[in-house]
Amino acid sequence: MTELTGTVTLTRLVLRRDRVRILLWLLAVPVLVLVTAASIKGLYPTQHDLDVAAEASRGNAAAIAFNGPPLALDTMGGEVAFQVGTLGLVVVALMSVFMTGRNTRGEEEAGRGDSLRALPVGRHANATATLLVVTGMNVAVGAAVALGLIAMDLPTQGSLVFGTAFCLLGLLFAGFTLVAAQISENTRVVHGGTGAVLGAAFVLRAVGDIGDGTLSWFSPIGLVQKSRPFAGERWWPLLLAAVGAAAAVAVAHALSDRRDVGAGLVAPRPGPPRAAPGLGRPLGLAVRLQRGSLIGWGSAVFLTGLAYGWVAADVEDFIGDNDTMADILARYGATDLTDSYLAQSLLLVALIGTGFAVQSALRPLGEEGALRAEPLLATPVSRARWMASHLAVALAGSVVVLALAGLGAGIAYGSTGGGWSQIPRLTGAALAYAPALWLLAGLATALFGLLPRATAAAWAVLAACAVVGLLGEVLGLPSWVRDLSPFEHVPHLPAGDPTVAAPLLLALVAALLTAAGVAGFRRRDVG
Repeated sequence: MTELTGTVTLTRLVLRRDRVRILLWLLAVPVLVLVTAASIKGLYPTQHDLDVAAEASRGNAAAIAFNGPPLALDTMGGEVAFQVGTLGLVVVALMSVFMTGRNTRGEEEAGRGDSLRALPVGRHANATATLLVVTGMNVAVGAAVALGLIAMDLPTQGSLVFGTAFCLLGLLFAGFTLVAAQISENTRVVHGGTGAVLGAAFVLRAVGDIGDGTLSWFSPIGLVQKSRPFAGERWWPLLLAAVGAAAAVAVAHALSDRRDVGAGLVAPRPGPPRAAPGLGRPLGLAVRLQRGSLIGWGSAVFLTGLAYGWVAADVEDFIGDNDTMADILARYGATDLTDSYLAQSLLLVALIGTGFAVQSALRPLGEEGALRAEPLLATPVSRARWMASHLAVALAGSVVVLALAGLGAGIAYGSTGGGWSQIPRLTGAALAYAPALWLLAGLATALFGLLPRATAAAWAVLAACAVVGLLGEVLGLPSWVRDLSPFEHVPHLPAGDPTVAAPLLLALVAALLTAAGVAGFRRRDVG
């Protein structure tokens, strides 16, 4: 038996077990990029529109920090790479992080690593199988992006470089995650640590792009963007990224030989001799389990709000006389383009914050799958009380996330000339989306209680809401399709007029879905 014995069988196992998750990733990332690219072509139909947008973006530090290096913005390919490149790269990196961590350290933490090693399976077979699957996913994403852009009549070489950059950044972060999985024996630490590397890469790239570009070379994101798609392409930065990915995998392989199965190279720090009083109650435990997620999502939307708020003061210059963009923003009902832009921006951060609401509402599913729910429910804690503790975190945490998003936008816009009164104004506008977040959390809860195998549908609904909310106007979706999204029934503040009836109805539907989920969980078998 060799170190790779069983790799093929384990590869088939990963593909079979995660087939729905893999399919969702393979659809979501290319659709995000290609639909956004199509919308950009609709927003800037003439060369004059491209020139106006390019001139506004080149001098806007916030836009550069958020989007990437301003290269060849007077071309459609350059505008596509600028508008969607960094966002798409971050999503691909997250795909690799979650898939690699789940199937390596996650399997060991759940105790399945020992069971596998008791079979005729080599030491590195599971990691290799995971890498094969993740590599295939990244190649498929890169190919879909490249072929899709070519089909949109964008330059072939630029499209191929753009798609290859997506593939190699994903492989690079798969290697980083594999290294982290050898160091820590906690899956959340692996994901959190690799996520911190991704965040640092984003910040380093942003600082470098605003400056002379030197610091961007030290960021994985900045490195692949140095390939300059649609702006005088060069392949050798992508070769450096490929070498980095291979080196990370080699380091992980060497570290794996130095640890026991299930353990990490760094032993976990022993906890206090006595637990905090709050951990003796379901709510205290739920808060402790989900505080890292809340901090991560809250930080993400706060920074996003800062970026969009910073641009708000210059939005009229950015739009210029682009009638298409003005018409899209005008659908929010305001005559002030700045307020319309802020309403659109808050919709985007609300959609991002909904990711926390869905993830938090589905946390009981993770606890059940990891076999931690049954021992807890064997105590006097009832099923309803256990679920209510996690739901309380999901609902209250959604409010916190929205408040942070509005706070970030208000601080940035206020500091650039909007006035400090924008802080409470935009915070309140962001909180108006709370009923929509609660409805998606209620849907996730209903699926968990009634159809636990179909919980991925909650993420699919969120993706559909994002397409409707951000691209519905550009794609010309009929009004009845848009009305299916709960975010279309929230007053789009600060552009729209405050209403009470629709948010109350959304909250009522959210309550009914939540009640159905709790009732279903009380009647079905655990596990």
